[in-house]
Amino acid sequence: MSSSFFSEFLDRVRASDRILLFAHVRPDGDAVGSTRGLQKILRLTYPEKDIRVCMGGQVCEQMRFLDGTPDPAPTEEEYRDALGIVIDTATRDRIADQRYALCRELIKIDHHIPVDDYGDLSWIEEHFSSASEMIAQLRHELRDTLTIDREAASFIYTGMVTDSGRFRFRSVSGDTMRRAGRMLDQGIDTEWLYAHLYMRSAESLPFLGYAYSYIRFTENGAAYLLVSRAVQKKFALSFEEACASVSLMDSIRDSLIWLCFIECEDGSFRVRLRSRFVTVSALASCYGGGGHATASGATVQNRAEMRRLLSDADALLARYKAENTGWL
Repeated sequence: MSSSFFSEFLDRVRASDRILLFAHVRPDGDAVGSTRGLQKILRLTYPEKDIRVCMGGQVCEQMRFLDGTPDPAPTEEEYRDALGIVIDTATRDRIADQRYALCRELIKIDHHIPVDDYGDLSWIEEHFSSASEMIAQLRHELRDTLTIDREAASFIYTGMVTDSGRFRFRSVSGDTMRRAGRMLDQGIDTEWLYAHLYMRSAESLPFLGYAYSYIRFTENGAAYLLVSRAVQKKFALSFEEACASVSLMDSIRDSLIWLCFIECEDGSFRVRLRSRFVTVSALASCYGGGGHATASGATVQNRAEMRRLLSDADALLARYKAENTGWL
C-alpha cells in the first residue's frame, strides 16, 4: 500500500472545485457503496465543492434503496474542469459514463486484476475484498482530514458485505474485519441493511422452485443454470434478478465451479462464473470477460458457445480435482 497515494489524492481533491465519481456498467453493491460512500465523505469534508456520482442511470435494482436520487448529469463544460475518480472498474471500456474521458485529470481506485493502466494517479490493491474496503482504508489513512458519518459508513459497509459474500470469501482478512468494524462504529443499522439486501418477496418464490429444479451438472460437477428470455418473462424477472440467481448454486457439495447463463435481448448470454478454490478469471477472459479469481463474468454469443464454455469449465474442474486434495 503506497502512502504517497493518499497525500497525492488529498492534494488533488483540495485543488478541485468539482469532483465526479464513476464506476462500472451495471453498478453492483460495491460500485454503489464505494462511490456513494466516498461522495458523502468528501461532501462532509468539503461542503463548498460540487461532488457528483455519474452512474449513467444504471444502478441495479437491488441497490436502489441505497443509491437514492441520481445526481444531475454534468454538462460537457463541467466534465472538462472536473477531477474524475473511477472506482471498482478495471478497464476503461467498462466505465458506465464514457464522458469520464473529458475530465481534466483522473484517479483510479480498484481491487481487480490490473489489465488496463489508466489514470493520472492510481491505487490498485488486488488483495482487498472490495473497492469499498479500499475507501474505508482511504478514510482511515486520512482520518485527521476526512469526515465520516453513519450514512457514509453504511454505503461503504454495504459494498464490503456484498462483494465479500458476507465476509465469506478468501479475500477477507483480519484487516478487512477491522475496516468493517470502523464502519460499524459509526452506528450502522445492520438489520435494516441486511433486510434490504437479502429478504425475498413472496412473488419471487415460484422462480426459486423453478431454478432449483433446472440446475444441471457437467460430468465433473460444474453446476449451471440457464435463465432464458422466456423464463425471465414468465417469472417477471428483471435482468439483475436473473443474474443474481447464480448465488443459488453456491453451496452444492463437489460443485466447485458454478455458472449462470442469462439470455439477453439480442440472443447472446451474459455469464456469471463463480468458484470455490478454483481460479476462473482466466477462463472468463477467454470469453470476453474477466474479474476476480473466483468471481468473474463473461459473454457468449449463442448456445454452441455456451456449450464450449461449459466444456472448458468442466475440464478446468477435472484438472483441479485431479491435482488437489483436501478441498472438501
